[in-house]
Formats: sequence, C-alpha cells, structure tokens
Amino acid sequence: MGFTFDDSNFDATPIAEMHQLIEQYPRNQERIFPYIGGEEVNSSPTHAHDRYAINFGEMSQEEAREWSDLMAIVEEKFKSERMKQKDRGGQEKWWQFLRPRSEMNRAIESLDWALVVARHQPQWSVALMPSNIVFSEALVVFALNQYPAFCTIQSRIHELWARFFGSSMKDHLRYTPSDCFETFPFPENWETNHELESIGQEYYEFRAALMIRNDQGLTATYNRFHDPEEDDADILKLRQLHTQMDTAVLAAYGWTDISTTCEFRLDYEDEEPSDTQPTEGKRQRKKPWRYRWPEATHDEVLARLLELNQQRHEAEILGGKQAEKKAKKPKAKGATKKLKGVTMEKQLNLIPPDVEQLDMF
Repeated sequence: MGFTFDDSNFDATPIAEMHQLIEQYPRNQERIFPYIGGEEVNSSPTHAHDRYAINFGEMSQEEAREWSDLMAIVEEKFKSERMKQKDRGGQEKWWQFLRPRSEMNRAIESLDWALVVARHQPQWSVALMPSNIVFSEALVVFALNQYPAFCTIQSRIHELWARFFGSSMKDHLRYTPSDCFETFPFPENWETNHELESIGQEYYEFRAALMIRNDQGLTATYNRFHDPEEDDADILKLRQLHTQMDTAVLAAYGWTDISTTCEFRLDYEDEEPSDTQPTEGKRQRKKPWRYRWPEATHDEVLARLLELNQQRHEAEILGGKQAEKKAKKPKAKGATKKLKGVTMEKQLNLIPPDVEQLDMF
C-alpha cells in the first residue's frame, strides 16, 4: 500500500521513516494521518491505530508536490500499480485515493468524533472514533457523534434490523448502510431524548473502562457478553446496562409494553462436532450462543419497525404529491404545513451510501 506507513506490511513505508520525514520537514505532518481499519477498532481496548496514511485529498498534482518527500513515496511505491488499473480517473489522479469520499469528509469535518462500525463482524459493536483519521474500506462511518445516536445504533433494536436487512454468513454480519441504516426508522426526536443521552453515555463509558481494565477489545468483550458460562460481575453489569439501553430506545418509540428480558439462544445449529464431542486433532469450536431476545420479542419489534418504516414511506409519497400540487398553483398566505414523516436524509446528517469509507486504491 503505497500511501501507508506500516511496520507490518513489507510494501509500505516504515514508521521510523515517517518520523524522520516529519523531523526534517515538519510540514509533512499536515498530509500524514492516522489510518485505521476494522481489526484495530475491534481488537484494541482503546481502538488504537498503528498505521498512518499519506492523504492529499482532492489536491491537484501541482499542489501535492509542495510535499515533495511524500509525493516521492507515493510515486515510487504506488504510481505504477495505479497505472495498471482500468479506472481512467484513478490513472489521471494517481496521487489521490481512488475514491476520495469528499462527501464523507465534508459530513464529518465539523465533528470531533464519528460513530463507526466494522463492515464485517461476528458481534454487533459500535465505537466512537476521532474524525481526523483515514478510515479503511473495512469500516462504515456515520456523521453522528451524539450519545443518543450511539444508544440507538448499539441497541438490539437496530441490531435486529441490521441482521434482517444485511447479509450474513452464519453469525458474521455484513453491514451495508444502504440496506441497514438508511431504511432504519429512528424514533421521533431521538436527538434530544435525555434518556437516550444518559444511558448511552453511561453504557459507553462503562464499556470503555471495562475494556481497558481487562485489556480486551470489542470482539473479546462481546464474546464474553454472549457466553452463557460467563459470570464476571462487570460482564453482568454490561448486560444490565444493555437491557436498560434497549428499554430506553423502545420507550422512545412509545413501545413500553415490550419486554426486554433476554436469554441465551443459539444463532444456528452448528453442523460440526459439539464442544462435548471434540474430534481428535481439531480445536474445539464454540457454539454460536447469543444473549438476546426470545423469538416472540424479536418478531414483534421487527414487525413494528417495518410498519413504522412503511408509514413514513407513505407519508413521504403523500408529501411529495402535495408539494407538486402546491407548485402548480399560488400558495395561500399561512398555508404552510410541516410533514411529520421525513426521509432519512432529512432526519440525519447522513453520509451517502457510496461514501461510507475511504478506499486506499
């Protein structure tokens, strides 16, 4: 990867050389950014990065050559590979990322933090990351940094929606924003909901401290969270907070009649030998247990979300027709009316579906 400084990749530039370049010419630091992927977000207790990337944004070649040392690295290690690709735009602007994701940059440039999720993950986990980072294609980035947003997206309500609309392979979820996020009907006035703010912050801060104490990242933490044999007090507390978070999100929809009681259930029946019947020479495979709602609760919440989604869709269509009629005739004074059902793009400061990541090539 010609754009990166990475000690674990033979094709990248060593990080020691990056420090030398900055020491020799401090301005080089202006175009070098932390680079992070799904592995670091999910495995590091602090979501720490260990790679960096040269990023010229949408600069012209003339502008980029003001950082001659960095351009020399990209030209030497990457230009020839880019020229082999069929993308003509990529060939013409070989010093830029193939897809600069300008919309994403504009969406998060005013935010100190942004919510991110790994595109592929066995457990559902959401993190807050500094926005001045180059995010790999393995991450989906949301232009959201509020605890109510974290609370809603991390909740089982959004998780079951994502697992219903996203693709999966056994217990691994593949999260696609166009299918899982843009279609999701957030509760009304979620941005100013104090309960979502309070429990979302409490959950996030407790989880962050727990991961540091245990020196475990999100994947390891949620593996324990879903393990029926796990009885550590902190994990039990995390489960309790998760239930409180689900309760707050359901209340935001007005669905206070739904029970949030969970149980340990298998996501699927494993065809391989069970833990109690190990095959000689093979490592035992853990069963896909998940601490989740019973099927009846799952189906009820999903049904209500689908109905709400349909109601808002119909309201949008009706609103569009009304707007067409008003455009054809003069508007009477005072005859303005706000439409309650709005599109996701109007509800949230959304990153469009094709710009949820930065491609390095």
